[in-house]
Amino acid sequence: MSADLALISPEIALALFAIAALIWGAFGGHDKLAPLLHSLTAGVLAILGLVVMFRADGVGFGGLITIDGFARFAQAVILLSAAAVLAIGQGWLADRAMLRFEYPVLVALAVLGMLVMVSASDLITLYMGLELQSLALYILAAFGRENARSSEAGLKYFILGALSSGLLLYGASLTYGFAGTTSFAGIAQAAEGASIGLLFGLVFLLAGVAFKISAVPFHMWTPDVYEGAPTPVTAFMAAAPKVAAMAMLARIVHSGFGPILADWQQIIVVLSLLSMFLGAIAGIAQRDIKRLMAYSSIAHMGYALLGLAAGTAFGVEAMLVYMALYAIMSIGAFAFILSMVRDGAPISQLDALKGLGWAQPARGLAVLVLMVSLAGIPPFIGFFGKLYVLQAAIDAGLIWLAAAGVVASVIGAFYYLRIVYLMYFVPAEGDLQAPADWPLRVALAVSALATALGALNLFGLEPLAAIAAQSLIP
Repeated sequence: MSADLALISPEIALALFAIAALIWGAFGGHDKLAPLLHSLTAGVLAILGLVVMFRADGVGFGGLITIDGFARFAQAVILLSAAAVLAIGQGWLADRAMLRFEYPVLVALAVLGMLVMVSASDLITLYMGLELQSLALYILAAFGRENARSSEAGLKYFILGALSSGLLLYGASLTYGFAGTTSFAGIAQAAEGASIGLLFGLVFLLAGVAFKISAVPFHMWTPDVYEGAPTPVTAFMAAAPKVAAMAMLARIVHSGFGPILADWQQIIVVLSLLSMFLGAIAGIAQRDIKRLMAYSSIAHMGYALLGLAAGTAFGVEAMLVYMALYAIMSIGAFAFILSMVRDGAPISQLDALKGLGWAQPARGLAVLVLMVSLAGIPPFIGFFGKLYVLQAAIDAGLIWLAAAGVVASVIGAFYYLRIVYLMYFVPAEGDLQAPADWPLRVALAVSALATALGALNLFGLEPLAAIAAQSLIP
């Protein structure tokens, strides 16, 4: 037992911190402690993000938890992106009297669930982590309780999230019924017998996970929740949970259903194709930048699935690199959205960007770099992320799917370049206020610089992702 507890010491530390923070906030005067607790939580997440990179490998609790290179990579990205989002959202919440001690506690608990999700090697452990993440996110989506749109977002997310959890749990029960076990290793052995019941369980499992990554046709919650939730919550949902869900999906299909690659590959291919094109086409009609980012995230999850559809170690490596780069670009984009203020009020309409590139050159340049990178245009990191997943698909013989990904990327480039057009080629109708919150300025600048300069070596992510992929697919 001591070895098992030592194996998950970062998760235990985060759980104890969340419990202590909850008690401290409840009994210590939450209004005064909220800013300190917010900053402290961001610091703890950042420190743990560095710690998990060097944690020891091992299997604990009778095979319920597996810590390997794959888990370490995903957990580091989750923790560091969550810390960054907490840092950039504090000023926004404080300005709108929403900086309450419950917020960082809920974020910490959601992140704890994500850490369990990516290291789970058993369906029961996976479901526990997934529900811990989901329950916290339901509350966060409705955190602006005085705002009807936030309450609506939370309710929609809760109802559809409960449906997806039910699908996943039903798939887990079918899998257990036909495999006789809930461990991924045991399921993989049973899958070699090509049981039709296991295929039904797999379909339901993938449907439940597809909801968490906003893959079409399980994307319907995304635009409304992105638009209605408080912007810091939207920023959080766009980064860490997507990485966790994608990593969880990779572990399910490779560790649990690896012997029937041909069966689950078909499903992943369809999810990827639909997500890429719907995200690219539906985003064109959006006039709200938060809804636009929702459709952008749907398309980007389609590209990430492109790598996973390859069914190879290089495909997993490409997916991990893509998700890490997407997290960097997404945090930068939402740092800008958080800074969109006019007359002291937040604004998210695209028309507000008119003339920004000339009125605030540095800020406009940073947004230009981020949008061009999200569109996948060289020489920025977004291009290299797409190049990786396209190469993985081509190597696996999915040339037609890679070609479809290129077409979808060209279509989706329209709405990113429209933002650039509005900033530089349309006269201003009213200036956006320059952000006074220094974490926002720093995050936007650092993200833009990383997006531009990261193309030199992709921050050394390639060898780390290769090691992670090899630990998942020996």
